[in-house]
Amino acid sequence: MVMVMIALTGTVVDAQRTFQDVAVIVESSLIRAVVPADKLREYGVDEVYGGKGYLILPGLVNAHTHVAMARFRGLGEDIPIEKWLSDVIWPAELEWTPREIHRWSLLGMAEALANGSTTINEHYFFAGEIAKAARELGIRAFVGQTVMDEVDFPLAKPEEGFRFFKRWDRKDDLVKPTLAPHATNTVSPELMGEIGEFASERKALIHVHLSQSRGEVETVKRRYGVTPVEYLQKAGVLNGRLIGVHGIYLSRREVDLYSRSGATLVHCSLSMAKLEGRIAPIIELEGRGTNIALGNDSPNPVGLMDMFTEMRFAAVLNKVWRKRTDVASAEEVFRWATVGGARALGLKAGLIKPGYLADLVLLNARKPQFLPGENPYSHVVYSARGSDVELVMVNGEVVYRNGLFTKIGKTLEELWEEVGLS
Repeated sequence: MVMVMIALTGTVVDAQRTFQDVAVIVESSLIRAVVPADKLREYGVDEVYGGKGYLILPGLVNAHTHVAMARFRGLGEDIPIEKWLSDVIWPAELEWTPREIHRWSLLGMAEALANGSTTINEHYFFAGEIAKAARELGIRAFVGQTVMDEVDFPLAKPEEGFRFFKRWDRKDDLVKPTLAPHATNTVSPELMGEIGEFASERKALIHVHLSQSRGEVETVKRRYGVTPVEYLQKAGVLNGRLIGVHGIYLSRREVDLYSRSGATLVHCSLSMAKLEGRIAPIIELEGRGTNIALGNDSPNPVGLMDMFTEMRFAAVLNKVWRKRTDVASAEEVFRWATVGGARALGLKAGLIKPGYLADLVLLNARKPQFLPGENPYSHVVYSARGSDVELVMVNGEVVYRNGLFTKIGKTLEELWEEVGLS
């Protein structure tokens, strides 16, 4: 394979700095250099993209997804989460086939990739089909097979989670398996403990829904006499390998306990605001040292796979929830969507620096909403849309450019025709 050196030119925006008129030079899978644009000729690059008026961003990390749920977009609207799950989503999920999962997950991931997500952290059924689709598309994907044993759900058998992990462990540079117990009220302490032991042996990440509904909290307290975070601690999984999601009903004691553990909390503000009418105590968690990442959750209930929309809502909803305008700044939320997600997944990514993974997004800011250009963080969080993304690079390879997914040779419209019209 012939190695190609690529340069992206424009204004760099990452969580540590903004840097105008630069060239980001990529060689193999890594960022080789970040230099003034007028020095570009010294590097003999093969391809150059961008230019004046473009923003170069670290790839956005969607730290919690269910991409195949694009199939359920628009179903079960405006009802509480327990009813949404039991009456709408779980019955629909029982109809899944491997072929349909592959088709809809490819479409969901393509939507996420086109909107600037270079990495997803996926939690769903038929994980092998999702992993195959991710490999075809060229997106960086952490994939876990959802398991539970406190609910009779044929697609979530515990043995399938371990089997999927063993099958995909160290098999692909971009697709990495995780362990995906569903939630603290759907997984027994015995199974959660077994998952914890396996994770310790294999150095695996555990990706779990946590305190996502009042019903979950009440069930865990009634069954075990503890809160969801205490349940995780007793099961031996509350540590730096844990990626907990939602956490909207965490008590003050749980916030303290969670913050001391080294675990990450993924903030999905839009989905939780829609399904439960509240958001997590993110400001308190981060203030106590918790790593915060951002997740888009799924096309249902959110409606679209666009992390720019998720950043905007995270910034605004935290201000409303706390009744303070000085929390969740644009710069802070952008950090959650880049550095926070990369840290949770153990990636040397999220910043645009030599030696970091070349997971990059080129944003066309030659549009009115990006003027006057005085505050790039504000423009990225409050003004940008996924449709402003012109190019996406994963692991040093251009995988999306001007509407085309280069590894599969198809556009979103063509994927829509294949799935939506079949």
